[in-house]
Amino acid sequence: MAAAVEILSMIEREPGRSALYLDIDGTLLDIAPTPEAIVVPPELPNQLAELAAKLDGAVALVTGRSIARVDALLQPHLFPVAGLHGAEMRLPDGRFIEATVSADFLAVKEELHARAESLEGVVFEDKGAAIALHYRLAPYRKAEVDALMEEAAVSTGGGWILQQGKMVVELKPVQSGKGRALEEFMSIAPFRGRRPIAIGDDLTDEGMFAVATAAGGAAIRIGDDAAPTAASARLGSPTELRRLLASVACRPPGNGHG
Repeated sequence: MAAAVEILSMIEREPGRSALYLDIDGTLLDIAPTPEAIVVPPELPNQLAELAAKLDGAVALVTGRSIARVDALLQPHLFPVAGLHGAEMRLPDGRFIEATVSADFLAVKEELHARAESLEGVVFEDKGAAIALHYRLAPYRKAEVDALMEEAAVSTGGGWILQQGKMVVELKPVQSGKGRALEEFMSIAPFRGRRPIAIGDDLTDEGMFAVATAAGGAAIRIGDDAAPTAASARLGSPTELRRLLASVACRPPGNGHG
């Protein structure tokens, strides 16, 4: 934890030189049994807005969720977002980079939804240009979910790839990737020229960890698992992260520690 605290203290010491990239599920928010059961602490959206103001807007959300869903979770604030693992983006100036879908993908989505309904405990999530099957409620379904999603990936005709996560398998656009999203943000204001600090909890976040550390920044992996990681430090839970970010957001300039 000490290493993570030291990394976050960079923001207090040099807010004008720092940029923050945050995953959502399992990082800012505690993982729930289903995607719709997620709970957003009421103070979190405003705290993120305060943090963004402190960093002159250099706070971005990099997530597997769609931008529309992120906005619903964090209303009334609209942050720069890389949604669907970077397949869609809202840039700081409000411009959108949208993901497109094919007829083959739409047909696969419809069939996958129908087949998933027969698997008790498996939750189908429609993300627009991506699909996820969650099996947190039925871990014994992993092999069935993997096989179903592998078949679906082939049926799309090659434009979508599989992404493993914690009790979830996603079918996402091939051009997506959190590392690529980070590079896109880092090339534009207000992120350009700042030290990137990336925070996530899962295999899907390892790409942005690698990009952040290679650029002279740092990365924090949330959770107490022992999985190999490119992150510079670990932090036990989303609760700990929220507490630390709230402290950074609310502390007046000049009162940092370390």
